[in-house]
Amino acid sequence: MLAVALLLAGCGEAPLPAATETVAEAELVLSVRGEGELRSARPTPLTIPGRNWSSRRLDWMLPEGSLVKRGELLARFSSPEGEQQLAQALIELQRNALARAAKEGELGTALGRVDVDLSQVAVQLGIARRYADADLSAIARNQVLDAVEDARFLETRQDVLTWQRGQSDVRGGAELAVLDAQRATHDLNATSRQQDLDALELRAPNDGILLLTANWSGDKPMVGSTLYAGAEYGNLPDTSAMEVEIDLPQIEAQGLQAGMAVELHPLGRPDQTVASTLSWVASAATVKSRESPVRYISVRAPVPAEAIAEFGLVPGQRFAARVFLLREPALSVANVAVQSREGRHYVQLRRGRDFEERAVELGVRGSARSQVLSGLAAGDAVLLSPGGDPPSLLRPGGDPDAPMETGMEADDADAADATITEAAP
Repeated sequence: MLAVALLLAGCGEAPLPAATETVAEAELVLSVRGEGELRSARPTPLTIPGRNWSSRRLDWMLPEGSLVKRGELLARFSSPEGEQQLAQALIELQRNALARAAKEGELGTALGRVDVDLSQVAVQLGIARRYADADLSAIARNQVLDAVEDARFLETRQDVLTWQRGQSDVRGGAELAVLDAQRATHDLNATSRQQDLDALELRAPNDGILLLTANWSGDKPMVGSTLYAGAEYGNLPDTSAMEVEIDLPQIEAQGLQAGMAVELHPLGRPDQTVASTLSWVASAATVKSRESPVRYISVRAPVPAEAIAEFGLVPGQRFAARVFLLREPALSVANVAVQSREGRHYVQLRRGRDFEERAVELGVRGSARSQVLSGLAAGDAVLLSPGGDPPSLLRPGGDPDAPMETGMEADDADAADATITEAAP
């Protein structure tokens, strides 16, 4: 009985079993996966013909993926609204011409009336001046005085009529200038509308493969749809320089930078793997769909011309991509073992039968594991569930010799060699 009591007392001091991981230096592979589309690095953009964002109706088009030659017709449009606007501009031109003709007639009538008055005044003024200079012995004095007064009145009236004639010329010229300016505006509008209607065909600027551009809703141009001049219709890619634009979830793609290694292959063809590196990383994440708030970071990876020729790759193909954040021997720790507070990271490090908190410096972080730069050494054991009480590890069926079940699965791409240990009783 004494031996049993001592045994029970000793077991009471043992800690509860806890899931731990022994840190070891091993080949650490941290990567993020995504999908993208093969595209040309030097595409020739195709814009819908026309000006001033005028509306277009797509009447005919070549199907996407067609091989085209330079000058070949790609799409034909119509513009009922443009035809109506042109007709309205021509009507305004006719109205302007009629208004100008009426104004010229009105100005000519007014000048003719003034000229008649000036002629009458000139005749009367000549008669008045003749009597004013007549001999007083031959004509009565009162007649001479009346003639002198008439001459002064007629001279004043002649000056007034001359001024009116000059004012009519100036005012009439200004009104005609306004009408001419309006005509120039209407003529420019009509010319623009006519040029807009003349640009209803889209032709290939060079040889290539026709690729259509989707709008914000993900819809590509189709016959009968309404488009707007100046908007992007598609592009003709240069197949000698191709790249894959990849969308990676922002939450997984931390620390991306140009130069990182990438493995690419067409969807469904893992045997056609192409090795590449990131050539461009977007400066900010964006939302790709109205239905989902998930933000993605866009990156680009060039595809060698030899691979394009070998596998017969064409623009528009969907590719699976695996971007390697880190691929080298390193110490690592499972993310479930890390706690973060005030910008610092901590793990629970085993010390005998207990655990103590240890600050660690992390490097590249993956979705399951993170690189450890300092704070831990090979052989250290860290607690895998520091957020709560250490979980008991039970052997299935209560068999003490059965393998332990930890509920953990090592990711084939991200998990390094790890050892799960149990506290000794």
